[in-house]
Amino acid sequence: MAYTIAVAGKGGTGKTTICGMIIDYLCSNSKTPILAVDADANSNLNEVLGVDIETTLGEIREEVARAELAAVSPIPAGISKMDYMETKFANALIEEKDFDMLVMGRSQGEGCYCYVNGILKTQITKLAQNYKYIVVDNEAGMEHISRGIVKKIDVLLLVSDASRRGVQAAGRIAEIVREMGLNPTVMGLIINRAPNGFVPQGLGDEIEKQGLSLLGVVPHDELVYEYDSQGMPTSQLPEGSVSKKAIHEIMAKLGA
Repeated sequence: MAYTIAVAGKGGTGKTTICGMIIDYLCSNSKTPILAVDADANSNLNEVLGVDIETTLGEIREEVARAELAAVSPIPAGISKMDYMETKFANALIEEKDFDMLVMGRSQGEGCYCYVNGILKTQITKLAQNYKYIVVDNEAGMEHISRGIVKKIDVLLLVSDASRRGVQAAGRIAEIVREMGLNPTVMGLIINRAPNGFVPQGLGDEIEKQGLSLLGVVPHDELVYEYDSQGMPTSQLPEGSVSKKAIHEIMAKLGA
């Protein structure tokens, strides 16, 4: 079974950037092959990793939905809709040197979001046996955690910025995980973009109140903003980057 690392947290906390750095760490330490999963409808993990997307699972779902309504179906005669979709899903897998990537994307149809979630869950289940690691970048909030798109989570990293609201959101996600009985081997908090790399006393008190285990602190890093503003993949920050160094130290401590 693949070792699964899931990253979750409130929107705007930098979880996707952290997810990219985790994948970079695994690649740098030859912990491959890796399946990177962008489970956020607002997909941008590919930009963090410097990967181009040709299609998403959501786009394929929409294509097939349109085909069902078309006067002349683009689905070749003699091929069932399910076989056609499976072929398309296989083509949606982006293959890189050290990792492959699957992007959920989103669909336009009303009520279709649950359906795309189901597609993603099915594809991960089929592909899991081919990889040593699976790294999942979840959408902001608790949606994918509550729907269980992966059967097991070995490490659940809850990401917050240096704010009480971010920590409280992480606490709510942790509570849902406990209620669902997911039982990850490790579940802990990462404070991202911390000024001077420190957690103030008040924030530390809130972390304790939420019953969260603090795995590490990632300092504010101007290089992240420089790379992002120039359209450069933030997963490829130099080794001297304070944020990259912090993530690598956290991963080494976890033994992942």
